[in-house]
Amino acid sequence: QVQLVESGGGLVQAGGSLRLSCAASGRTFGSYDMGWFRQAPGKEREFVSAHRWSGGSTVYSDSVKGRFTISRDKTKNTVYLQMSSLDPGDTAVYYCAADAEAWDIIATKCAEYDYWGQGTRVTVSS
Repeated sequence: QVQLVESGGGLVQAGGSLRLSCAASGRTFGSYDMGWFRQAPGKEREFVSAHRWSGGSTVYSDSVKGRFTISRDKTKNTVYLQMSSLDPGDTAVYYCAADAEAWDIIATKCAEYDYWGQGTRVTVSS
């Protein structure tokens, strides 16, 4: 019903920048929350950032505040994660996700999201 495809990952040196993209298809997302999560080897998947597609709400985890920025292009059905000042601790597979049943508070937990992309790998070297 909904397909999400991430792109933009790769290898970057510490202090560098990357922009991840998540292209959505299958339906529009008027009331969806669009989230970014990441999973490092041997660790649980963790919340990174989320944005309400209709606008008005953006949330970041403490570890990325001030360095990452989430945005959208409604004409392209695409959400972006601009990552700056990257650190080796940011190395992970990054996933985009969509919560089709957004309530008053934006979703920040994996279990709250209904659709997931395949992930894109980000490696930050020292």
